[in-house]
Formats: sequence, structure tokens, C-alpha cells
Amino acid sequence: MKSDKNENMSDLVVKSNRLNTAIQNLSLVEIRLIQVAIIDSRETQTGLTADSPLRISAKRYAECFDVDIDTAYDVLLAAETTLFERRFSFVNKRDNQVKTRWVSQVEYIRGDGAIEIILTPAVVKEITRIDGLKNFFTKYLLGQTATLNSVYSVRLYELLIQWRKAKKTPLFELEVFRGQLGLGVSDYQRMSDFKRRVLDAAVAEINEKTDLRVNYKQEKEKSKIIGFRFKVLEKPKTRESKLQDGRDNNIADMFVIEELNDNQLGRIARNPSFVADYNHMVSSTSPAGQDPKAWEFEMINRLKKDASQFKKRPLREYLEY
Repeated sequence: MKSDKNENMSDLVVKSNRLNTAIQNLSLVEIRLIQVAIIDSRETQTGLTADSPLRISAKRYAECFDVDIDTAYDVLLAAETTLFERRFSFVNKRDNQVKTRWVSQVEYIRGDGAIEIILTPAVVKEITRIDGLKNFFTKYLLGQTATLNSVYSVRLYELLIQWRKAKKTPLFELEVFRGQLGLGVSDYQRMSDFKRRVLDAAVAEINEKTDLRVNYKQEKEKSKIIGFRFKVLEKPKTRESKLQDGRDNNIADMFVIEELNDNQLGRIARNPSFVADYNHMVSSTSPAGQDPKAWEFEMINRLKKDASQFKKRPLREYLEY
């Protein structure tokens, strides 16, 4: 992917916070493949069941991450073995720890320079069934992490972007944080090594190459470091990126609409703020302009048909009143 992060702005990585904060140990190559899989499975509706595997070509990988085609071929060939063996764990809605794989099947298509994968049910659930009532999911543009050269930088960016609106994180407890970054028990055990080789290097790369400006402070109990808190600020946007960001929010709203039932859509349509924002869309003499029930019916249908018409604010905000 070229350095201009606005070129592939439609490549939106969206996943639940449960999946985003999972304990995992993917390599840089593997995490990139999972990012592409999350995007492409949503766009093509493949890779979600055993009947329709998702194909990722060397050309697609090369274009996303600005590598030569030979490197992309090698990456996909290696992934046939390594990606299938990768496991992760997360805490589900019942507050139980779930252990699973990322993919249930991987096949390298010789002669085509591509792999076909099927995501596990646990992953599918966390990338396709996002709760529309609350903003409990993480989204970012693939272009923001495509030029990062360290898997620790990618994972730290994912963990921090979740707190972009709050502009600060809660305490990232050390042992959980290490697992989320993909570190094993014996990796960089000394705090000086962890900070120099992992944390400080990742912060520096994020600040240099992405849309975030971050810093951290360590928290101690007595003399022992128990975790870190981060400040997360967005860099000022150019006019072009502001316009594009509006389009990306439309993509996210379209994604959320699929998870809202008619009762929730009706609640949105009845919100006085929604009515004030969009009453210009119907004639005052039409049934929808005169009867609240007809208005609600009309707006539910329009929301389902094309949510991108409703741009004035995130649709989820209309659920709260």
C-alpha cells in the first residue's frame, strides 16, 4: 500500500472489542492476513462458512502492504502452515474464557498464488454480529497500520484506537497487556528490555506513521510496575481526510444497520432529533409528513435500503433519548 493513506479508505477493519483485546500471538504477516480477511469476508460474504472459503491472492496482499509479488507469494505459502496453528483466547459475554483458532481451514492454491481460508465460528461472530445499541466495537482503516513494520506496533495501535474518543485508556495491566501484544512468558522478561524493544519502539512507530499521537505513563505498586496508561490523541486532519472520514463513517453505519432490528430502527425514527434532522426528506403533505406511524414506517424502509443517506450524526446516537 502506498504511503498516501487516503487511497484505500474503503478498507475498514471492524471487529468487536472482545476480539480486539484477545490474547494472541500472531506474527506481523499473520495479523496482516487476518486484517485482510476481516475486510474481504465482510465485503464478499465468503470465508464465513465451510461452503464458501475466502480467497486472498498474492496480488491483493502485495497491493495492501506495498511488498513485491514474490514476497507476497512466499507469505501466502508460509501462512498455509502457520496460520492454521495460531490460537487465541478472549472473554465471552458469560465472562468465561474461550480458546479457539483464527481459521478452521487453510488451503494454498498452487498455480494461482492464493490461499483460501475459512474463519472459525468464534471469529465470524465477532466480525459480523456487532451490537448496534452500543459502540462496543473497534474500527480503523487498514492504511493506518499497513506501513508498520512491527507486529507490536500493529497490536498496540489496535488496542489504542479503541480508546480514540475517550482520548485516554484505562490501566493496561502488565501481564494481560503482554499477552495482547503477543508476547510469551519468556519474551523480554526484564522491564528495560520490554520497554526498549517493544513498548517504546511501538509508540515511536505509531507516532511517526499513523493518525495517532500517543504517550504513556507507567503505574507502580510499591516499586513494581503493574501496568501502563496511555493518552491517545488524533493528529490534525487535512480537509481531504476529513471529507473521506465522513464517507468511512457511512460505511460503519451501513455495517451497524444490518444488526439492528425493526424495533431499534423504529426507535431511531421516532427520536425527535432524528425527525428534526431528516423531516426535509418527505413532503409535509404526504402520509409520512402528517402521520407519525407513516413516518416511522417510511424511515425504517429508507434506513434499510440506504443508510448512507443519513449523514448528520452517527445513527447509534439516535438510540439514546
